[in-house]
Amino acid sequence: MVRRVGCLLLSLLAAGCASSWTMNTDSREMQLQWPQSPERARVRYVTAVKGFRETGTSLKGVLFGKSEGRLLRPVAVTSGREGRLAIADASSQCVHLYVPSAERYYRISSVKDGALISPVGVAFDDESRLYVADSVLEKVFVFDSGGEYLFAIEKAGGGRLKRPTGLAFNNDRKILYVADTLAHRIDAFDKSGAFLFSFGGRGSGDGQFNFPTHVFWSPAGRVYVTDSMNFRIQIFDASGRFVAALGHHGDGSGDFAVPKGIAADRDSVIYAVDSLMDNVQLFSQKGEFLLTLGGRGVDPGEFWLPSGIFLDDRDMLYVCDTFNQRVQIFRILRGTEQRGN
Repeated sequence: MVRRVGCLLLSLLAAGCASSWTMNTDSREMQLQWPQSPERARVRYVTAVKGFRETGTSLKGVLFGKSEGRLLRPVAVTSGREGRLAIADASSQCVHLYVPSAERYYRISSVKDGALISPVGVAFDDESRLYVADSVLEKVFVFDSGGEYLFAIEKAGGGRLKRPTGLAFNNDRKILYVADTLAHRIDAFDKSGAFLFSFGGRGSGDGQFNFPTHVFWSPAGRVYVTDSMNFRIQIFDASGRFVAALGHHGDGSGDFAVPKGIAADRDSVIYAVDSLMDNVQLFSQKGEFLLTLGGRGVDPGEFWLPSGIFLDDRDMLYVCDTFNQRVQIFRILRGTEQRGN
């Protein structure tokens, strides 16, 4: 009997090596595009990520049931090499890290000195290291490609970070941009965490901020910043020199009520999340309003208080549909893709 139990335990331990993970996505096949036919499509719905689930066999799964990483309140998202995905989940006080090429999932909830409290920003660098901004702990934490803690960034210039929120990484110049909301500035660091420079300061003039929250580095070489309480998006070059601004307060098309996540594609088309209006608005590089994606609702292509957004180099657009507890994925269409469903 003892021998049988021992053999069973050995077989279970061996089975643990076979554990694998996949994304828990919307299984419905939807043909949604914006604008609608017969106009030429710019954006098409792909799916929605609701979490991550264990598909293989592990010792823990056999003994206690398979694990699941469910999204509760996703507020920031980023994509990196090999399709890896990181989602900051404010309610779960963690970051969900998924590496599809290895079918691996990591729940990052602790650092050297304790637990994450308010993870609100995520970014990958060119080595797949993950940066996580915790607005309450007043630090940016750095993890390796497998989710292991490396070090923390907490000082900018002569002082500490006050409330780090949005993050973006400049792959060309290897610069990490950090939106410090309470300091009303953007801080720049190198990959070792050494401070490089800051730009901004409180105000409403060009290059000044009133509670900046989100930042994005575009393939065209520009830094986009959500200047939330000035109800606008500001654009800078890689060194923080002001380029342009767009937007104003209002509740109509092209206006901002509660601007949050920001992204831009290779053609400098701008994608701006407005949480209160439950949509993503598209603008040209000159600030001309182009299109509204979404609206209040729970169906695919609809949002409920969305927040973070990210656009990767494969033209995949990720939107944190925060209170619908999912990340919706869209594809930016180009060329022949725009001509039909």
